[in-house]
Amino acid sequence: MARDIQQGERNDNSSISHELKSDSENVVESGRLIEEMTGKLGFTDGDEGLMHSVIENDKKTIEEGLVIADALNRGVGSFTPELMLKNLVQNYQQAKKIFGERIIRFATGYSPEYVERNIKIPEFQREIKKNIEEAVQRLRKKELIEKKGVISKKGVELAGIVMYVEELSELRGKGMFGRRETKKRAVHGDRENIREYRKGDSYRDLAIRESVKIALRRGHNEIMLKDLKASERKQRGKQEIVYAIDASGSMKGRKIELAKKAGMALAYYAINNNDRVGMLSFGTEVSNKWPPTKDIGRIIRTLAEIIPSQETDIAKAIEEASALFSRGDHTKHIILLTDAVPTVGKNPANQALEAVSAARSKNITISIVGISLDEEAQKLARKMAETGRGRLYAVREDEKLDRVILEDYYRLA
Repeated sequence: MARDIQQGERNDNSSISHELKSDSENVVESGRLIEEMTGKLGFTDGDEGLMHSVIENDKKTIEEGLVIADALNRGVGSFTPELMLKNLVQNYQQAKKIFGERIIRFATGYSPEYVERNIKIPEFQREIKKNIEEAVQRLRKKELIEKKGVISKKGVELAGIVMYVEELSELRGKGMFGRRETKKRAVHGDRENIREYRKGDSYRDLAIRESVKIALRRGHNEIMLKDLKASERKQRGKQEIVYAIDASGSMKGRKIELAKKAGMALAYYAINNNDRVGMLSFGTEVSNKWPPTKDIGRIIRTLAEIIPSQETDIAKAIEEASALFSRGDHTKHIILLTDAVPTVGKNPANQALEAVSAARSKNITISIVGISLDEEAQKLARKMAETGRGRLYAVREDEKLDRVILEDYYRLA
């Protein structure tokens, strides 16, 4: 039996190393570009060491960050060796639903398939008990979890940084960087009216196409000074966006992971455009609240620490999101992401619509992003979006939420 376990361990560790290497390479693929972007967006000093470890391809650190992120996304708030082993032995399939493959692989040192085949063997149980205890001890030694196994503040920060870098890497792979970054609208404004070029105008405001057309129309072989046209720029007003994430139990796992990453993408693009982003999560209660800010480190940490649980109170989420905006006559927009109808209150649907109407009375617009909504939920979501003067985005669970969230943000411009 010992020989079989050792052979299995060798084979499985090879597979595990390959998978971890793949994860790590995906995270750090665009390290230099990401370092430039994160540097100019101002992470706090406390984040810098973790950020550099991730960017410099510290595979162990990346692996630990991914594991902690997975734990948070699955509602696993602590690492307890005895409880994990008990779950694995008593009901492996249920344990797999709770912990997921990445956590099982990290904690036991074996692939989930190998654990499932051998979990009833006493000798194997003793082996993985030791492995789980050592894995938890490593996390504790790095202060990523506290003494009782609860994920620490440092652990949350690492999880957030790994997800953020991973998301920026994926966006870069899709060719989404630079899509609108040439428009520094908050500083220079958007191009609007075309007029005669005047001395003192910035070269960046030259309307090249219009100038060439004028020169050709006048029969000039080259562009003369009197042919030059310039574009006036309309100053762009301040925009504040609050991202409200459904953190009910049905969002556990992959859905909440994608929702968090989409929020990180929104924060990157909006803050880079000089806008402010706030957020909250909602289940039975509203939590993880933060008013619109340009502190991207704060948004990433707040997104990372969301743990899905319980029911869905959309009305309360809209009420509290509305209260986060600063005073003033500027664009105020809520992007609310959910995968279900509201379930809290005497008449949850009516209460949600009333909350939207109240927000509109304060000049707040609301868009709804619905993940795999059933017919009843989609009907309500459409009414909410119409009342909120926003849009409804009905997406499947496997669609890229980041693109949808960014599309709604760009629509505000």
